[in-house]
Amino acid sequence: MLRLTWVQPEDLIGHELRQAAQDGRDPSAIAARWRAAGGCEAPARAGASSGPASPCLRLLAEDLLDELAGLPSPLADAEPTDLDRIRALCPDWPTRPPAAVSRPPAAKSRPAAVSRLPAAKSRPAAAVSGPAAVSGPASVSRARLEAAWLGRAAGCLLGKPVEKLPLTGIRRLAKATGNWPPTTYFTARGLPEDLTTAYPWNRRSAPTSLAENIDGMPEDDDLNYPVLGLLLLQRHGRAFTTADVARVWLDELPAGRTFTAERIAYRNLLAGLEPPHTARHRNPFREWIGALIRADVHGWTNPGDPGAAAEQAHRDATLTHTEGGVHAAMFAAAVIATAATGAHDVHACLRAGLTVVPPGSRLAGAVRHAVHLAETNTDFDTVVDALHARHSPTHHWVHAIPNTALITAALTHADGDFTGSVSRAVSGGWDTDSNGATVGSVAGLLAGCPAALPEHWTAPLKNRLATSVGDFDGTGFDTLAHLTHREATRSCPSPSPT
Repeated sequence: MLRLTWVQPEDLIGHELRQAAQDGRDPSAIAARWRAAGGCEAPARAGASSGPASPCLRLLAEDLLDELAGLPSPLADAEPTDLDRIRALCPDWPTRPPAAVSRPPAAKSRPAAVSRLPAAKSRPAAAVSGPAAVSGPASVSRARLEAAWLGRAAGCLLGKPVEKLPLTGIRRLAKATGNWPPTTYFTARGLPEDLTTAYPWNRRSAPTSLAENIDGMPEDDDLNYPVLGLLLLQRHGRAFTTADVARVWLDELPAGRTFTAERIAYRNLLAGLEPPHTARHRNPFREWIGALIRADVHGWTNPGDPGAAAEQAHRDATLTHTEGGVHAAMFAAAVIATAATGAHDVHACLRAGLTVVPPGSRLAGAVRHAVHLAETNTDFDTVVDALHARHSPTHHWVHAIPNTALITAALTHADGDFTGSVSRAVSGGWDTDSNGATVGSVAGLLAGCPAALPEHWTAPLKNRLATSVGDFDGTGFDTLAHLTHREATRSCPSPSPT
């Protein structure tokens, strides 16, 4: 039986009930009707329940999804999706710097990270408030972009085999092989059978992402989307519209390579819905991490201009996401745009990210909390435990808010060091490959060039990416950096009104 994941109404309703509680709607009456009819909770980790619901129960799920969509949210004013309303709530929205010069500065080299992870440094709590010190003109070098691509791939690859595992499982597997905190790729060598039975590696990823199996960068949606974003910019430039994003997806992205919010939006496009309705219609995943993992290319191509990067990410994100899901993408794009210049430390980059997020939003609060935890605890396991205590009881492991908090904590605690950052991001659980990828991109930019990244992370990648997007399969990261640099330095008109 073909049981397509992430689209079954009887599975979506449970996720939407949880989403309603998170954004302040009262779903209790609807939840009672669903349970009284025999409806089940949403699958905890899988994309679909084991068997289909009855036709009557499925119809009820569809009706209840529409009823839930009509409930008002008390958070609507503090957490808008509309860009003008977001900007109006951000008192420190970054001003656009002067036009960037065409010749980039030479990349700075940093020493390779050592295996012993640095402890958190003491910084004043006020470091997360106020405008970021970002000014132009600015540019980004090909070498820095290649380090970002490599860093994104290495961080993703580190997280792939432990994706979906509980925090306890990740810790026990790594400790059993002497790799805790993880300072190199996970391995199955030497693990006792009872441990791998209790905590099995990710079924799809282990054959290509354990240390003994790596042969280039295997396909992953966390790399497919930056490639797709590059293709979008090649065809439409940085003035693209959300409709342009949809067209490129329909032309180049196989539907089977989409998940959660992206699969729902793809389905909605095929049903004839137009953006931004594609993000809202029966889409309980609209605040999950999918838009954030598409944000890198928008930061890479707007070095020193976090506001423009956030606006670009917004146009991409609103095909599939709303509210916190959009805010997370904007935050990541602004962080990356600031890091792309090589002129700021990781803490300034994170401050720049907060300037494009409504300060009263759940996402902004989660980021500030994560920074505080990272600054006040020397043991990162303590930071992770506190994050899980706050977010895990109410959020799915793919939700953007807890994962953005973990990304922030990892970068803060490691002070932007590459090995320290990707290790912390993946060791914190939740969406391990996506978090490792985003942190790896930021830390790669801060490192400045491929030679500044430890070779044990980059050599197994063999300068080769597997992807099902367009004609990019087998492309080298040096080539991807060259193509990204071309888009970053291409003149760009203002975006057309949508």
